[in-house]
Amino acid sequence: MKKYQSVVVGGGPAGITAALYLLRGGLNIAWVEKLAPGGQVLLTETIDNYPGFPQGVKGFELIDRFAAHLEEFNYDKYMDEVQNIQIGEREHRIKLSEDWMQADTAIICTGASWKKLGIPGENRLNGRGVSYCALCDGNFFRDQEIACIGGGDTALEESLYLAKLVKKIYLIHRREAFRASKIYQDKVIANPKIEIIYNTIPKEFVGEQDLESLTLVNLKTNKTFSLKVSGAFVFIGLKPENLFLPEEIKTDEYGFIITDIEMRTNIKGIFAAGDIRSKVCRQICTAVGDGATAAQNAQIYLEQIS
Repeated sequence: MKKYQSVVVGGGPAGITAALYLLRGGLNIAWVEKLAPGGQVLLTETIDNYPGFPQGVKGFELIDRFAAHLEEFNYDKYMDEVQNIQIGEREHRIKLSEDWMQADTAIICTGASWKKLGIPGENRLNGRGVSYCALCDGNFFRDQEIACIGGGDTALEESLYLAKLVKKIYLIHRREAFRASKIYQDKVIANPKIEIIYNTIPKEFVGEQDLESLTLVNLKTNKTFSLKVSGAFVFIGLKPENLFLPEEIKTDEYGFIITDIEMRTNIKGIFAAGDIRSKVCRQICTAVGDGATAAQNAQIYLEQIS
């Protein structure tokens, strides 16, 4: 069983930053990421609110720059998925698919994934008209009529991206006002390709082989109606990637890890950073700050126990 001073779990902006700060501190670390580095950033076409890029930057380009920062360092990287963490008095054990590792500290940066509606037809037509990633699947619907479901920043931002590709978008929102930032609301309302349908929820995705239509219900009139579309993008929020978490680590009611402002969890030596944390603002810049803070405090903790 290999022993490390710190193990970083997750390869998004928080994980990359945490690993960078630990390596710059001269620590012996391992980095665990089940897929390519980047997390949700890889699914974002253009990022226009990250400082230093006033004209915007492609998601994959930003992550490439992040990852390049680690190339000069030596560390163990595992392309694997954490199965479990066993909490110890001073050291913690981390279970991968087949291997175990031991660490004085761990920084959890596993992020979050898109929520599903949980209605009939969703799973069956996933990838056949139903999608959760505009960047991944938008090109499949060029010059077609589609629906977007949601009312937060992501729903409106992704609708604006898709409007560049498709013929028409029906933006479906369960309330009579958006929760998104005003800048996105103004852009969506002004976009001639986007028709907003308020006070409405989807009840079923309909289609034999591919999506053909949505069954919708108006919450004010209780009227059910059908909307013919060839694609539907679901943007209703995130769920934490937390299946491996031991019960000892405290989470909020939604399963996000509770930390203090120094990224410390309730378990000594265990830190959390990025979208997996219980917090209000989930942005790349906050993930980076979380990662740096967690790494710095992990180093302080290591000095205290040495």
